[in-house]
Amino acid sequence: MLNDADYPAYCRVELLEHVKEMTDLTPLQRAKMMKTVFAVELALREVTHADKINLASLGNKTPHVHWHVIPRFEHDKHFPNSHWGEALRKGQPVVLDVVTQQNLKEKIKAHIECALQLD
Repeated sequence: MLNDADYPAYCRVELLEHVKEMTDLTPLQRAKMMKTVFAVELALREVTHADKINLASLGNKTPHVHWHVIPRFEHDKHFPNSHWGEALRKGQPVVLDVVTQQNLKEKIKAHIECALQLD
């Protein structure tokens, strides 16, 4: 999870190996990466009850395979536009208390472990 005051459950899934593009990975590595991304998405949906989850892999500034997994809410300051764009309103960030943060971390870990066991 990133420390983003406007998007407190914003996660980034990063490949440890330095690889520029998804297609530079083997099919098995790509599958594992996407299983991990989807596991994080599922945990975010279960815990945050977001209106939408955004998945993005850009890498223009950081040419390293990584995915942004961002829970979005109709009242966030950019919705429905990209959170990287200009703010449309002041917004009301969802605050995650310590218990919810811990619950989210545990769910992410459990979902990733489950997803990767299927290989």
